Amino acid sequence: MAQRSTPYPLAFRQQILELAKLGSTPKELSAEFGPCAETIKYWIAQEARDMGKPLPGKGGLTTAEQAELSALRRENRRLKMERDILAKATAWFAGKGEKIFTPSSN
Repeated sequence: MAQRSTPYPLAFRQQILELAKLGSTPKELSAEFGPCAETIKYWIAQEARDMGKPLPGKGGLTTAEQAELSALRRENRRLKMERDILAKATAWFAGKGEKIFTPSSN
């Protein structure tokens, strides 16, 4: 899964989170600044996870874990593609009756 892009800059999200910490509700922030209340609730829950204090009922991966998972999935796709290419090359060479490698004589 590719990392999600957001139309909201990081500084804007941080400002919204600061206002939420000061007592503004997601609904109030949504009305004043634009992002829907659910998006703001997600930002609040994600920040709590990143701080090691997940909100009750709001489990999930931290931002760092999401980035690592994304990188591992990308690497896994690349390795599968390489494996498939090698399998096709092996089959092609086997069909031609040629040796792929010569074992050492030691």
